[in-house]
Amino acid sequence: MILRTANIELAQLSRQFKVVAVVGPRQSGKTTLVRSQFPSMTYVNFENPDIRLFATQDPRGFLSNYKKGAIFDEIQRVPEIFSYLQQIVDEQNTMGQFIVTGSNNFLLQENISQSLAGRVGYLFLLPLSLQEIKPIEITLNQLLYQGFYPSLYDNPNITPNKWYDNYIRTYIERDVRMIKNITDLLLFEKFVRLLAARIGQLLNMSNLAIEVGVDVKTIQSWIGVLELSFVIFRLKPYHANYNKRLVKMPKIYFFDTGLVCALLNINSSDDLQYHYIKGSLFENMIIIDFLKQRYNRGKNNNLFFWRDNTGNEIDLILDKFKPLPIEIKSGETVSESYFKGLYHWNKISGNQGGIVVYGGDTSFKKSDQYQLIAYHDIQDKVIE
Repeated sequence: MILRTANIELAQLSRQFKVVAVVGPRQSGKTTLVRSQFPSMTYVNFENPDIRLFATQDPRGFLSNYKKGAIFDEIQRVPEIFSYLQQIVDEQNTMGQFIVTGSNNFLLQENISQSLAGRVGYLFLLPLSLQEIKPIEITLNQLLYQGFYPSLYDNPNITPNKWYDNYIRTYIERDVRMIKNITDLLLFEKFVRLLAARIGQLLNMSNLAIEVGVDVKTIQSWIGVLELSFVIFRLKPYHANYNKRLVKMPKIYFFDTGLVCALLNINSSDDLQYHYIKGSLFENMIIIDFLKQRYNRGKNNNLFFWRDNTGNEIDLILDKFKPLPIEIKSGETVSESYFKGLYHWNKISGNQGGIVVYGGDTSFKKSDQYQLIAYHDIQDKVIE
């Protein structure tokens, strides 16, 4: 089992809140994390139909067995117990009394906001970060192809293509219908695959609607479903008005590159060597890894991109006291063109410095202001 860096934040939340909610994609390691962090707590899995039936039909009687606390896995499956759970935590002043997990952000937050507002601390757990799998010997192409779900690293006998095929099938047949009753699942799957081919691109819903054969409102609804179930991530444009002719559409990324490869029928890491999508996959991996850094430490999303309508662009901006521009290049050989976007950004913004994250193995300072960082070093070299 790979040690998760989010365990520190989870322990802190359990000392500050009566209920801690660990939320993230299905199979991202939520159950393993909470059970290893709280080994003495009773564990209850609401995927079990017998347990779910008991909790649904008699929530008060069900919860009477867990007045001292428990781990409730996939709690969004039993929305009936939230109001009764409120009564239990209000009667006792015990921090970390209940640890709950969920892979459906909408259903979980909807019920928490109605019954447990102010009593819950949130931890968003995404699949493994680069820092967490760094000790494992793996090439860049294999990393992009295999993705970052823990199961693929815990069990070497699992092949990525079979694992992701089952993941896609389970997600579309079960999770999607829990959020929204989409009747034409084949059309929805076609939409997801078209979206996978557009990672790193501006999200143009009108074009997608034409290609899929549905209206724009349907595309908007489906995008929401994918976001709420932690499949896709919308990177928003930076809001600083350095140039009035700015692109205002978000960019689309997936939370895992292995899932993208599966959706695009990429069958091995060797297929990526000259594949058109490799550069976008690399960019996707780096951007999501920065998001993992934030979430693992209990921080909010502060990621943006910047682009004007003449094509000048910064791949990633960390919105801090002083915005930090980051360019992302999959190539292993450094050229001066890697820094072109940073030079333009600093010229119009009046700022200095920046970072290039690239596909090579060596990190070094180009100057006092500019750094070149190897992709596997970003959590060591980039200070938040």
